Amino acid sequence: MKRLFDFTVALFATVILVVPVVVVALVVRFTSPGPVLYWSERVGRNNRIFRMPKFRSMRIDTPQVATHLLADPATYLTPVGSFLRRSSLDELPQLWSILTGDMSFVGPRPALFNQHDLVALRTERGVHVLTPGLTGWAQINGRDELSIPEKVRLDEDYLRRRSFMFDLQILFMTFFRVAGRYGVAH
Repeated sequence: MKRLFDFTVALFATVILVVPVVVVALVVRFTSPGPVLYWSERVGRNNRIFRMPKFRSMRIDTPQVATHLLADPATYLTPVGSFLRRSSLDELPQLWSILTGDMSFVGPRPALFNQHDLVALRTERGVHVLTPGLTGWAQINGRDELSIPEKVRLDEDYLRRRSFMFDLQILFMTFFRVAGRYGVAH
């Protein structure tokens, strides 16, 4: 049922959001050199690597590490990068990953391929069996402000509590967190 829900809603959202997606793509294209999309290697279900698209919010010379590991992340942002990140508009291309089944609407956020500590802790706690999500329980409870152990604790809590109604609750809460820009560090 979750996969059917994800596919149906992602398809509907893609149709509804086609104009904003095109506008954001044009803004990214005309405000900084480089591709519109940034494809990052992420760790998916059962620690399988997949490529996840985002609208590019960072310069093309940015090191491939988690943003919090950069000495001064703001220096790498494109002219519209900060706005895209605060508004979460950079996440819109992930609808593609939901349509292809690499992601779900709700689940643990997919780790970067080189976040070995996060991947190891998720594997140890059994969270690696979940399909990563566009949003998740950890995402709405702190996002960038959480330590890795705290994220994994919340991911593990989601693993135990997961249900269709819990997913709907997380989606509902996500809307208000994004609108309020809660927990966004960069």
